[in-house]
Amino acid sequence: MKWFLSLTLSLFILGGCSGSGGESPPPKGDGGTNTPDGGPGNPDGGTGGSGCMSEALLASLGKNRLLVGAQMEERTAAGAPFDMRYLYVASGLVDSANVCMSCTTGCSTKGTSCSGGGCMWWGCWQDVSQPPGDYVRGFVSRSGDRQQIPFITYYQQLLGSGIAEGEQQLQALNDVAFMRRYFGDWRFTLQQVGNARALLHIEPDLWGYIQFFSQGNPRTVAAQVASANATDCAGMTNDAAGLSRCMIAMARKYAPNAKVGLHASPWATRIDVYTNTNASFDVGAEARKVADFLLALGAADTDFVVVEASDRDAGYYERQGENTWWDTRNVTLPHFHQAFAWARAVSERLNKPNFWWQLPVGNMSLPNSSTKWRDNRVDYFFTHTAEVAGSHSAGFSFGAGNLEQTTPETDNGNLSNRMRAYRTAGGQVPCVQ
Repeated sequence: MKWFLSLTLSLFILGGCSGSGGESPPPKGDGGTNTPDGGPGNPDGGTGGSGCMSEALLASLGKNRLLVGAQMEERTAAGAPFDMRYLYVASGLVDSANVCMSCTTGCSTKGTSCSGGGCMWWGCWQDVSQPPGDYVRGFVSRSGDRQQIPFITYYQQLLGSGIAEGEQQLQALNDVAFMRRYFGDWRFTLQQVGNARALLHIEPDLWGYIQFFSQGNPRTVAAQVASANATDCAGMTNDAAGLSRCMIAMARKYAPNAKVGLHASPWATRIDVYTNTNASFDVGAEARKVADFLLALGAADTDFVVVEASDRDAGYYERQGENTWWDTRNVTLPHFHQAFAWARAVSERLNKPNFWWQLPVGNMSLPNSSTKWRDNRVDYFFTHTAEVAGSHSAGFSFGAGNLEQTTPETDNGNLSNRMRAYRTAGGQVPCVQ
């Protein structure tokens, strides 16, 4: 059983169904509909009596339709009317306890000076003669200029620690020297966002691993919080619950106009819901276990929760001997209705809307080779936007989980064309009845 979603990222990153996965239907109704598709346990596809969770969040962002975004290059962001654009902050940390204020003086990662522009810290991925941080600061500014909401995924704990993914990376949480550097980096990231409107996505996978290895009790996982960051989090507990609460509080303090969300992992309970093939399995109950864990982490103080589908295209996984396809007919498990039911149940327990993130970019017309893999999520999401809205989603975004996957620049224009059609059709209203 695959119980984690690995993100094999470059440090300079831009940020049962048959193997065919089934052809998606021709494009139709790419938005603007108020008629949902039915889902398991919720035949009319509506909100299950829990009210509309996404409308207020969207309104606070100046929007009244589901947001659609991607991780993409500048030319793609400029050429299609995406609502948001996401960026990974995923790199090493600086060697000193304090974040560098100059890339050319006293700034290094793992002993390598940043003065030549080749260090592993994201803050110096720029013209090193300029103040550090333009990787985020410039991204936020350019996104705002295009009226695209910046969505920043902060994924520093694993790469910053240099420890193996999974249980081992949790050991770094109890290293006070590492945590001082880590909190300093998070603070610096938030300061680059400043007063801008943005969406902040905190540490995908980390909370899932903590739940997986703690048997659901974050207080049992030691983390240096108040001891490492008395400036922002004095009095908070030195455990994983204190860590998440500290990071949320810091976001409110340093990026007051940003919205913040934790990540819900479908494998965190040691059962991967997305690969389930048992029709009698209680998807809602499993979702509530994840949501209850996130509440213990302080999720009640967040604005949304992030969910995902897969870190790689289904065609890529198929070549590796793994079946990760979701049935577009919603007849054979695993299928889309199951995934949406899980996301809906997580949101209802948290009373927070969800965002679908890092959806695979592939499509069924591609040759199933490097950077051009087949997948059915793009076409399904755009042809079932009311179903997405009915699962309490505020939006969905697409992007490659590693450099071998399909991107908006290698998909033969499918994602950008879908986005144009979605916008032309008027978009999807958030509250589906």
